[in-house]
Amino acid sequence: MKTLNVAIIGTKFMGKAHSNAWLNAPRFFEMGIRPVLKVAVGVDPAGARRLAETWGWEEWSTDWREVVARPDVDIVDIATPTYLHHEMAVAAAEHGKHIFLEKPFSLTIEQARQMVDAAEKAGVVHYVNHNYRRAPAIRLAKKLIDDGFVGRIFHWRSAYLQDWIVDPNFPLTWHLRAETAGYGAHGDLGSHSVDLARYLIGDITSVTGMTTTFIKERPLPGAGAATFSAGSGESTESGPVTVDDASFFIAEFANGALGSFEVSRFAPGRKNYNYFEVYGSEGSIVFNLERMNELQVFSRNDPAYAQGFRTILATEGAHHDYIANWWPPGHIIGYEHEFHHAVVDFMQAIETGGTIAPNFHDGLREMEVLAAAVESSQTGKKVTVGKQ
Repeated sequence: MKTLNVAIIGTKFMGKAHSNAWLNAPRFFEMGIRPVLKVAVGVDPAGARRLAETWGWEEWSTDWREVVARPDVDIVDIATPTYLHHEMAVAAAEHGKHIFLEKPFSLTIEQARQMVDAAEKAGVVHYVNHNYRRAPAIRLAKKLIDDGFVGRIFHWRSAYLQDWIVDPNFPLTWHLRAETAGYGAHGDLGSHSVDLARYLIGDITSVTGMTTTFIKERPLPGAGAATFSAGSGESTESGPVTVDDASFFIAEFANGALGSFEVSRFAPGRKNYNYFEVYGSEGSIVFNLERMNELQVFSRNDPAYAQGFRTILATEGAHHDYIANWWPPGHIIGYEHEFHHAVVDFMQAIETGGTIAPNFHDGLREMEVLAAAVESSQTGKKVTVGKQ
């Protein structure tokens, strides 16, 4: 079997999720090209070594530039904070590597354009890992929409809610600084919602939005709960939060549908509540990631005496994408399986000389939508997407 060597940059949450997928995808799926876990890269030597030893990477390094330039590396997996995406992706493209990239895509639209240009010039396969597209229930939603189940689409409603920074003593991590994260919940969570909306409904043409920051100052990492006021004579152990904590925007789609997008990290009790509703002339579809194997559907074409939302368990291998490679019907899959599906599709795109979605072009369009919503929040006006 043909093999291609993978280098992963990033050793934390996403590094583990991606490593699991690279390692195990060939054990469950027939793949024309087998990925080889060649080298793991991290800024912390101990962390890089630990990831390599735990997940079976042959080597580890702390020098991503050297690794990206290596002739024995074919694929670069970028699982790092957002501020590193642009430089790493452009470098990988310039060295002719296929690129598997975590979201959010970039810090700015200009960075996004440069990343698209570099990848296209290099002729490599490029992918932005919006893994939720590859949940079987969401693939079923796409099929139902394409088959006309909901008819003409009128509404998209989405909410992506978490609660992990409600505590004001949560430290000022990179996620809460504009120079490293770009946006806050608006980019981290909103990028997923925008991607799903574009996948299921279509292009977004204009937006009207608002954002807010509820807690404007937080302890520096390692400072604990202690903070000191400026001018008190004490050296400060806190810093300003420079991203949004929550955002809300409404949107117009190219097909005439209207949409709403709500994201927040300040929703107590919501751990990873990625939720959407689609309403059309013939029916409706509802999805909640916290019940990711299920899809709720309503059809106006059912007999009047039997109408109502019903729940489909998307675990039948004969009918639902990817499931035939996992467990018997009714044995649910989880968050990590979407990453496996992405690896399989990514490698198939390389093998066939094709493409995979979402790719860097989708990443650019996503950034244009997010930026337009921020501009609207700042100006109080509706903004046309792509005019930034």
